Amino acid sequence: MNLSWEDVRVFLAIAEAGSLSGAARQLGLGQPTVSRRLAQLEDDLGLPLFRRSVEGASLTAAGERWVEPARRMAEWAAEVERVAEGEDVGPRGVVRVTAPPGLAFHFMAPFAASLRETLPDIDLQVISQIRYVDLARREADLALRIEPTGPRDLETLVSLELENVACAAPEYAAKLAPGYGVADVDWIGWAPPFDHLPPNPQLAALVPGFRPAFASDDFLVQWRAAEAGLGAMMLNPMPHRLAPPRTLVPLELDFGLHARSRLHLVAARSALRVPRVEAVASRLVEELEATGLGQR
Repeated sequence: MNLSWEDVRVFLAIAEAGSLSGAARQLGLGQPTVSRRLAQLEDDLGLPLFRRSVEGASLTAAGERWVEPARRMAEWAAEVERVAEGEDVGPRGVVRVTAPPGLAFHFMAPFAASLRETLPDIDLQVISQIRYVDLARREADLALRIEPTGPRDLETLVSLELENVACAAPEYAAKLAPGYGVADVDWIGWAPPFDHLPPNPQLAALVPGFRPAFASDDFLVQWRAAEAGLGAMMLNPMPHRLAPPRTLVPLELDFGLHARSRLHLVAARSALRVPRVEAVASRLVEELEATGLGQR
């Protein structure tokens, strides 16, 4: 049987999205197109890959056997594309970097402005979504992550150790009583479905019965709430030359075992052979090492 990569790509998108509509959004296709291509694939195979319901699409036993081979095929498709692009004559085109929302806001955005001055033919796209972005399948080219490399063909280019700092509006900081502690602060944190993300678990370990005074699933909303004097938020301020002026001030708090975090710049090794990715990676390493916090 001669299966095309596009058919496998549609199958994998449905498996990961859990619905035909989600797969259509991920692939940039119409839902009728995704439905038609899946039906044709299942007809060619002579067996169902999904069970459809009002809740979405769940894998059958046959579909479950397809998932890992399909993921490996996706990785090799990305590898073929990287090898082809490795023949580019110079650093030009789109480079995608994924980063946590706070770093995307405070570091990657000003970095993009600086990059434009020296590499004007590169279009930088910053992905600040909470979801995991798979570098091996080229959902992005580079990643700033709090977790190091995984088991696949990924390389850590530089690691930083950052201090966790509570920050609040000057007016709010002035209202805190002398000798205040972590439990005395009104905390701004993540709302579901992201309430498992830092700093919520760390604050829960430090404050019995912890509940945020304000929570949002959007970092910029959290930041605005802090500026408005609603409370404090835990940040990882990185002392880089591109840092914009801060409207929040640090609080004097001891977070004990949770006082520090690590940050890693990660890439797929094959992606670094693409000139535009290698150029951006080199600039990122340069900027991160200039903070004095970097370790190879």
